Amino acid sequence: MDNRIYVEFDSISSNEALARVIVAAFLTRLDPTLDEIEEVKTAVSEAVTNAIIHGYENAGGTIFMECDIHNDEFTVTIRDEGVGIEDIKKAKEPLYTTKAEEDRSGMGFSFMEIFMDSLLVESEVSKGTKITMKKKIGGR
Repeated sequence: MDNRIYVEFDSISSNEALARVIVAAFLTRLDPTLDEIEEVKTAVSEAVTNAIIHGYENAGGTIFMECDIHNDEFTVTIRDEGVGIEDIKKAKEPLYTTKAEEDRSGMGFSFMEIFMDSLLVESEVSKGTKITMKKKIGGR
């Protein structure tokens, strides 16, 4: 069973919840456990929040989200056209944040890595960031 959706939305904080709901609804066709749904929703939440706060620096823009189901594997891609990440390796370090003054924990990428089976971060300064995450669902 293959399926794909594509959504774009404004980079405002209230749309983070929208992204979580969309992903959860789309994922249900794989009959996930509640834990799997929560893990995917948390990872998506972190990626969208990063795009809003770091990618667009709360100044507005568009976030692009694509979800794919192929057999029992779920893939979600979150992309922005914001400032980009200068040093991806550094940005992925636990507790690293460029927004310490805003009480950011620096754990976004860590949560994405913990809750998903794979995480790929691609970025170019001044052009944006693309985060691709995959997770096998089910297997019970």
